[in-house]
Amino acid sequence: MEIDSGSTHFTDFRSSDTNLNGGECMNPMVVNAFPVGIVHVINSGNVESEGDLRMEPSVGLEFNSSDEARDFYGLYAMRVGFKIRTGQLYRSRRDGSVSSRRFVCSKEGFQLNSRTGCPAFIRVQRRDSGKWVIDQIQKDHNHELGLEGENNSPVLQQKPPVAPKSLVEVLRRPKVKLLGQIENGGSSPSGIINFKRQKRGGDGRQPLPEPYTGLEFNTANEAYEYYQSYAESVGFQVRIGQLFRSKNDGSITSRRFVCSKEGFQHPSRVGCGAFMRIKKKDSGSWMVDRLNKDHNHDLGEQTVYVNKFSTASKKFIEEETNGMVSMDLGEMNTGKLIKRSRESKIGTDWYPVLLEYFQTRQAEDTGFFYSVEVDNGSCRSVFWADGRSRYSCSQFGDVVILDTSYRKSNYVVPFATFVGVNHHKQPVLLGSALIANESKECFTWLFQTWFKAMSCCRPKSIIADQDMAIQQAITEVFPRAHHRFSSWQIRAKERENLRSMPIEFRYEYEKCIYESQTTVEFNTTWNSLVNKYNLKGNAWLQQMYDKRESWVPLYLRGKFFAGIPIGETVESFFGTQVNGQTPLREFIPRYEQGLEQCREDERKEDFNSFNLQSFSQTKEAIEEQCRRLYTFTIFKIFQDELLQSYRYIGIKTYEEGTICRYLVRRSGNENDKHAVTFSAVNLSVNCSCQMFEFEGVLCRHVLKVFKLLNIRELPSQYILPRWLRNAEYRILCGAESRVSSQELKAFMTWSLRETACKYVECGTTSVEKYKLAYEIMREGGKRLY
Repeated sequence: MEIDSGSTHFTDFRSSDTNLNGGECMNPMVVNAFPVGIVHVINSGNVESEGDLRMEPSVGLEFNSSDEARDFYGLYAMRVGFKIRTGQLYRSRRDGSVSSRRFVCSKEGFQLNSRTGCPAFIRVQRRDSGKWVIDQIQKDHNHELGLEGENNSPVLQQKPPVAPKSLVEVLRRPKVKLLGQIENGGSSPSGIINFKRQKRGGDGRQPLPEPYTGLEFNTANEAYEYYQSYAESVGFQVRIGQLFRSKNDGSITSRRFVCSKEGFQHPSRVGCGAFMRIKKKDSGSWMVDRLNKDHNHDLGEQTVYVNKFSTASKKFIEEETNGMVSMDLGEMNTGKLIKRSRESKIGTDWYPVLLEYFQTRQAEDTGFFYSVEVDNGSCRSVFWADGRSRYSCSQFGDVVILDTSYRKSNYVVPFATFVGVNHHKQPVLLGSALIANESKECFTWLFQTWFKAMSCCRPKSIIADQDMAIQQAITEVFPRAHHRFSSWQIRAKERENLRSMPIEFRYEYEKCIYESQTTVEFNTTWNSLVNKYNLKGNAWLQQMYDKRESWVPLYLRGKFFAGIPIGETVESFFGTQVNGQTPLREFIPRYEQGLEQCREDERKEDFNSFNLQSFSQTKEAIEEQCRRLYTFTIFKIFQDELLQSYRYIGIKTYEEGTICRYLVRRSGNENDKHAVTFSAVNLSVNCSCQMFEFEGVLCRHVLKVFKLLNIRELPSQYILPRWLRNAEYRILCGAESRVSSQELKAFMTWSLRETACKYVECGTTSVEKYKLAYEIMREGGKRLY
């Protein structure tokens, strides 16, 4: 996969719909974006006009924002006959801002049966000018396309136009962070609604007037309350979406309220496009300027979801959790907070079904492990892992994600997973569980059981929720592991607690979090911020500061997380196939299907890494060394860093004995610079960007210094075995001394089975390959016997 300059790379962590779709293994056409062009559209007629819609994406095409690029690609897709999704995004290591985005065909990947691994995509890169330019493109699809003009885009809904809009008008819409719908057009009578007069009471509720473009409110809060009440009458729930600020003074210029099922970040969400956006007028009032009433899911009974807490509720939360909201607190439909029950949420009918499944699997897989927590004769939590998951942990158990995203919403089954990252940067399952409750004792049992099942594997880093019970359990079972908080929870609590803060504070808060380069700078800026706004008594801010090493990017960069991006939500391993709403009768078959699909993706990458050759782009010996050793995915990361190193200048600033220090900066950019320290004694090196510490791959700054010092091969300590093509074999050999003979036999059994499966898969593609595969195995058998 290609990465942009100054971007942190992470490939296909669950091939999600929002980011991180690992589609580049499909061999897309890569074209350099020279020269850069600007979109010119002369025709100012209807969006459906020939001149506008016949424009095709091309390398060099330029847009004011990434969202305009997606609008354009969505219109093109609608005409050609396919749907689009948002693929990976890449962030700058300097400030965490998005530096490039990838928009793909909806049939990209293999996570669902309807997907075919389609390679079609465009990628847009942000230039220093602020413009977004298409720098990579692939137009070829591996599936049939719909009829021309068919409405295929899941985000661009074509409706009978009332007021024609040209493509230029579409592309010149205000810059947004996430893509909204194309506005329907048309003028509606403008009027100001005072929500206080519209509130309803008693049983005889009357529906509010439906929202329309041009509807005005005195304040943004009135608009939010109105939309909540409208949602209540129609039968859906509301979340607060993105807000947009003025570039001049940082004030909020527009807000977006969305259906609670918008997006795909959680299994319960289905990418619903319903939303209402309000824009601030010069007079100070707020007007609905964009609107979509269509939902892609069934609407429920009339309920209301109030995403606000009263002062009393906030005080209650802070007293219960010392300022940090515990996930033991749940939200009811009325918006009130209740203490979640400590009783097991697993129905008694689940245990016999699961136990029968476990016994069947044990008969097939000698490495299959399961354990049930029993309390007073009653079953509670359940944990299980097959032989492959246990073997995978011996390879990739250094970074573990505990996914308890079922707790984001109401759930039928509390299904959680342990997930790792393999040598292709794909997710690998390291265990599954049903959690009886969310107490410290329950999570302690879960971690201890996983630890025992995984032959006493001690992860270096764990990504898990901020919940106090989880924090205490990790500290008890894995005291040396670094606990990083789940990003979705951090963002949710920021939205809740910063809502009442001044706009200026929120702006300075984000700057402190994402732009601080040293711990001294962060501490100074944070204390200054708290003092400036008189927030010393704020319990939530104090707790977040105390836990800064678990969520602030500056403190996380020096810890190994296999390159899992900071601030990005990690998608569920099973996606929407298995989640907290999966019924019992479908749980096991969907679990097996999802697991097999992910493992099939891993086998494909293994096959490609061993049988295909990456292209070298330099004549450096160091590139050839890594091309032989690394998997495709990791080599592309390294190769990009090597190529980027040519754009940097290295200057020696200090030397004493065997220690040298270099200042490495990008040519033409004084702000992009890092310090590299090198020791000639053992060829050890350290860079202030800490890419190797975080991702396990050397950065462009170190590679520049190596070139200056004429070091032609990477020292062995900077080639992590977990990223190698033969990672399985190398790590297995190292496991001999730390596992029992029975466990080692189980590991070897799975490894040999997987190797045999690869021969079978390749050997069945033709009669000639069958004969070759059979001969290889027969000759190998003779040597064994």
